[in-house]
Amino acid sequence: MSRRMSKKHLLAGLATAGVLGVGIAAPTVALADDKNPSPSPSASTSTDQGGDRQQRHADRQQEFAEALAKELGVSTDKVTAALEKLREQRQADRPQRPSAEDRQERLKDRQEQLKARLDQAVKDGKLTQEQADAVLKAVEAGVFPGPGGGHGPGDRPGHGPRGWSGTGDK
Repeated sequence: MSRRMSKKHLLAGLATAGVLGVGIAAPTVALADDKNPSPSPSASTSTDQGGDRQQRHADRQQEFAEALAKELGVSTDKVTAALEKLREQRQADRPQRPSAEDRQERLKDRQEQLKARLDQAVKDGKLTQEQADAVLKAVEAGVFPGPGGGHGPGDRPGHGPRGWSGTGDK
């Protein structure tokens, strides 16, 4: 059972493939053509780097929009407006980040919960007070992911010590 593709569907597929190709190739080419190596961290201040990085990003975005406009046969302004509209929609869909105060309050609550759980473990005879103190000290020092510590691979939900194979619940 053979199916013929309509000219409309064929053109839509080719246009999509072209957009994806340009979307992948343009930033790669822009990065490869960047003759100005980025300054070393010790060579300039972080504010200079942030401004330079933003300018390079804006330049790459403009090059991408120009290449996409040329590929699609439309004006660069039209492509830039469409990309900006999509960027705004994507940002609107993102959840609002909690404020620093909210994060500190949550951290404090989590520390209190951990302390209560450790106190209960001591009371139940599952841990000694010295062990509970050692756990608290390790968490506060950032050895373990969780309240007050860790920005490593275990600092994501489901990837803590119980999430690693062979160490968690079955």
